[in-house]
Amino acid sequence: MKIGFDAKRAFFNLTGLGNYSRDTIRILGQYFTGNEYLLYTPKKTTNDRLSFLKNKSIYQVKEPKSLLGKVFTSWWRTSQLTKELVKDKVNIFHGLSHELPLGIENTSIKSVVTIHDLIFIRYPSFFKGIDRKIYLKKFKHACRVADKIITVSEQTKRDVIEYFGTSADKIEVVCQGCNQVFQSQLPEKNLKKISQDLQLPSNYLLYVGTIEERKNLMTLLNCLKEMPNQQLVVVGNGGAYKEKCLNYINKNKLEGKVQFLANLNLTELAGVYQQAEVMIYPSIFEGFGIPILESLFSKTPVITSKGGCFKEAGGKSSIYIDPMNPQEMTNAIQRVLSDEELKSKMVKEGYAYAQNFTDDKIAHNLQSVYKSL
Repeated sequence: MKIGFDAKRAFFNLTGLGNYSRDTIRILGQYFTGNEYLLYTPKKTTNDRLSFLKNKSIYQVKEPKSLLGKVFTSWWRTSQLTKELVKDKVNIFHGLSHELPLGIENTSIKSVVTIHDLIFIRYPSFFKGIDRKIYLKKFKHACRVADKIITVSEQTKRDVIEYFGTSADKIEVVCQGCNQVFQSQLPEKNLKKISQDLQLPSNYLLYVGTIEERKNLMTLLNCLKEMPNQQLVVVGNGGAYKEKCLNYINKNKLEGKVQFLANLNLTELAGVYQQAEVMIYPSIFEGFGIPILESLFSKTPVITSKGGCFKEAGGKSSIYIDPMNPQEMTNAIQRVLSDEELKSKMVKEGYAYAQNFTDDKIAHNLQSVYKSL
């Protein structure tokens, strides 16, 4: 098969949607070398996380050829890409992040779109009005014209059915995985070097994710105030909400207890996961929750939120709490830190559960969707 991808985020984004795009392209190329993979991007940028593309003829990177396409990249992706796909004789096009180009339904090309979440509908207060309107138009169009919709969780499948009235038969759940670097333990000497380079505390709690209101770092900081002997490492970037968190830290004299890290390479991030006591993921709502899975592969116990998709990512061994209840969160943290038997059980069972999300299983699930078309 000749499979095309909307690869913009694979080249430009370093977090969520970018990771999903890169991992999808990487694992398909690893396990199904008989396919051809065409990556459509407004510009071929340098990205070390795409090193797997080098010296592999099954991958082709496709950029706009016309001056108009190079200048007006959004127009090219939305309105001109279908012509490129027809010219390149693509069999299947996969929109990896919520959208499909206009007119693809009028061609012989089969189309797949991945819908990660509908948070902008569930929690509109977290988004600007203009963004909500754009997302709604793009998402609804993609779900209407796609031959198949992939959702990354059963939760998102239910949301697509509820909010867009989409038939359940059109939707396939193919859960996300995570980069291979998280799926094996780093040598002890590598861990020590990462710890020294990043000046990590000897023992620490961990938070990984964008620092924004929906991810709810503030409740975890509130817990930290009640645990005088604990250190917290926060991995992620943020804007106004991060400033709010920093003000809270200063006001409550927590400066020496919280360390912020950002722009880590994947090996460094894996080392941070693997040396943490426990990872707390207090997000209010997600489409899946990749840091949960990365933690389980890293043999780090997880405390995360009740409801939504979180149990799909975390399995039975993780602890689930009300993310807006600081006392419940504090109790859960203290319980894990004080009970070695519980911690060992969470690590062992969590790692076993993570094996449901290995590269080979996800690649075969994706290939199965393509073959069904």
